[in-house]
Amino acid sequence: MGLAKEYQFLSELGIGPRNPGCFVNGAWTGNGPVIASLNPANNKVIAEVIEASIQDYDDGMRACAAAAKIWMQVPAPKRGEIVRQIGEALRAKLHLLGRLVSLEMGKILPEGIGEVQEIIDMCDYAVGLSRQLNGLIIPSERPNHMMLEVWNPLGIVGVITAFNFPCAVLGWNACIALVCGNCVVWKGASTTPLITLAMTEIVAEVLEKNNLPGAIFTSFCGGAEIGQAIAHDTRIPLVSFTGSSKVGLMVQQTVSERFGKCLLELSGNNAIIVMDDADLQLAVRSVLFASVGTAGQRCTTCRRLFLHESIYQSILDQLIALYKQVKIGDPLEEGTLLGPLHTPVSKTNFENGIEVIKSQGGKILFGGSVVESEGNFVQPTIVEISPNAPVVKEELFGPVLYVMKFQTLKEAIELNNSVPQGLSSSIFTRRPDVIFKWIGPHGSDCGIVNVNIPTNGAEIGGAFGGEKATGGGREAGSDSWKQYMRRSTCTINYGSELPLAQGINFG
Repeated sequence: MGLAKEYQFLSELGIGPRNPGCFVNGAWTGNGPVIASLNPANNKVIAEVIEASIQDYDDGMRACAAAAKIWMQVPAPKRGEIVRQIGEALRAKLHLLGRLVSLEMGKILPEGIGEVQEIIDMCDYAVGLSRQLNGLIIPSERPNHMMLEVWNPLGIVGVITAFNFPCAVLGWNACIALVCGNCVVWKGASTTPLITLAMTEIVAEVLEKNNLPGAIFTSFCGGAEIGQAIAHDTRIPLVSFTGSSKVGLMVQQTVSERFGKCLLELSGNNAIIVMDDADLQLAVRSVLFASVGTAGQRCTTCRRLFLHESIYQSILDQLIALYKQVKIGDPLEEGTLLGPLHTPVSKTNFENGIEVIKSQGGKILFGGSVVESEGNFVQPTIVEISPNAPVVKEELFGPVLYVMKFQTLKEAIELNNSVPQGLSSSIFTRRPDVIFKWIGPHGSDCGIVNVNIPTNGAEIGGAFGGEKATGGGREAGSDSWKQYMRRSTCTINYGSELPLAQGINFG
């Protein structure tokens, strides 16, 4: 039996009705359980995937470790050329891949295409970076000595990604890891296996065309046991994990016990502050995108909205009016702004979350219900609640926005910083003194500190990540590349004497 008519386009991405889910040593295989990828808009089967077994994992890691010895010796600009070709291959299938992301994850089509574009942008960025992996030359206090900083590959980087950005987060990590001379081992989210297959197929074709070992990029569809194997594997010096703070902490503990390094992108509980001098129209539009985009399933989704008391009702009225216009429906249909939550479990969590909100004094101003359908649709929801309610400190992964009043900037900043998470934040104001207080040492404690833009939609040129329970990791731009390499400080004596540092005289 073939693919359903509406899924025929998947064949152009190398996907059939049943697919091996492991790319091991340059070949597709799979000896684990068979799972079904479901369309979150109707919970019907798209296609099946044979997941990895532990034996598949072991076979893949042996080949990857051997390939690492070859790949790290390829000059960095040559590695950059391979990543450039991956970017070109992605460009050629941008809309097909974007459609798959929308279909399997549930985000609307413009966001699905945007996610793939983000990987293409990362490829472009990484190509330039491949010629700028520079170390320092450090003046030595000793005559006829020179100190150098040398950066070398780690060897293998493990990447464990989540369903909400099933391929973009791979791009943040893999593009940089590859130009830095590392092989990549990827475990995609267990509920988005088709995206894992399609992305891997594109990378594999580029490696094959260039006569390079396929094991340079090794991927597995699988569940927690594959993720645990990556976390325990001493052959993987760096593990990048995206997911909840609870699971991320367990990954970090496992990796740390073997003295590996972790790069964590965990939960967010992001706030927007709107001051009394803000451009209110700009603020309202930004809040809508930040709170409703991706059905509230971005780690950077705005979950808390702090409004100055003088503009509270005005903003609230405008926001409710916009929420009433949000079209809920099939994410592949033009005009849809709110697609389904990713799984039936997500829908149940939304329902349970609403009950908890009500029990803690929250007042539902808009939405608050599921949409009766075959899919996982819920209403975008606005809640008036006390900032002291325990539920406000948690991340409810859905389109639920908590709205609260404040009187002073100091109070607003304290509220922003009052949660365990520290990913993204934004303030709307026109006053320079407020802006610089906000981005300064007594301002937001988040890794992303914005002004007059939403909390979500970060560009790849900056380092992405957060503080506190968000994990402290930084991916994508700036100097994030340094996490994917090992730094050596090298002191070279090119003279015939042996002066010691700090003026020590030894014999």
